[in-house]
Amino acid sequence: MAVRWDDMRVFLAVARGESLSRAGKTLRMDPATVGRRVARLEETLGAALFVRSPQGYRLSEEGQRMLTHASRAEAAMGEAVEEARGQAGRLTGSVRIGAPDGSANYLLPQVCAKICDENPGLEVQIVALPRVFNLSKREADMAVTVSRPTAGRLMVQKLSDYHLHLAASRDYLKENKPIRAVSDLKDHRVVGYIPDMIFDKELDYLHEMGVDHVTLASNSFSVQLNFVRQGAGVAIVHDFALPSAPEVCRILTDRIALTRSFYLVRHLDDRRIERLNRFADLLRQRVRREVTRLEAQA
Repeated sequence: MAVRWDDMRVFLAVARGESLSRAGKTLRMDPATVGRRVARLEETLGAALFVRSPQGYRLSEEGQRMLTHASRAEAAMGEAVEEARGQAGRLTGSVRIGAPDGSANYLLPQVCAKICDENPGLEVQIVALPRVFNLSKREADMAVTVSRPTAGRLMVQKLSDYHLHLAASRDYLKENKPIRAVSDLKDHRVVGYIPDMIFDKELDYLHEMGVDHVTLASNSFSVQLNFVRQGAGVAIVHDFALPSAPEVCRILTDRIALTRSFYLVRHLDDRRIERLNRFADLLRQRVRREVTRLEAQA
């Protein structure tokens, strides 16, 4: 009996969601129906694709092998659809980008809005999460990261360098002891990441400075910046975010100046999908330009 592509779509959704309910939400299908479709596919193939447990559906060895082939087939289908639509003109369809909240809040909105202005048939979704995205599970079509991945079947392009400095609100600086050296920070309230929730070593700024205690912490850069805006303390802040917070200024710029990079990461199976290739090229050009523009205003 031939395998139906619709059943493969169900298999991919369960493999990525690791549960019938999550797959059902993705497919807009009742979980019981999803379960029946999985069972039918396994019967057709004569192999158990999943190991069932109270925690959900985990891929078996056969399922892992099937995932590789199904993902490639999915990418090929996507490529065929793009060719049929004739993508020589404007971009269409939907693109989901996963990103850390600094870039998701202060860079990507204006960049993606401009790209959509130029391509009315395009839809862009920005998922802002302070963690690494799993592209194999198709949590996103592409992800912005702060370090270059070294494992997995991935394509990696450098988006842009960006700069960070120590910053505080002008009101805070007026009302507290002067900060003339890094050693003066011991007399000030430091804002930073929650130590055990730093998901990438590139974000461990304070460790580099020898600061071992954070009074106000969040796993979100946006929350940290809002602490600073309220005059709650000092923090390492992205230069490109400062134009949105005019009450905040950089301090100790001759002592503390950090450079980091953003990378655009995609699954290798998507390398022939022209729509995603074109969007990635536009995103890379526009992000670099926007970082330069905003940093010049910091």
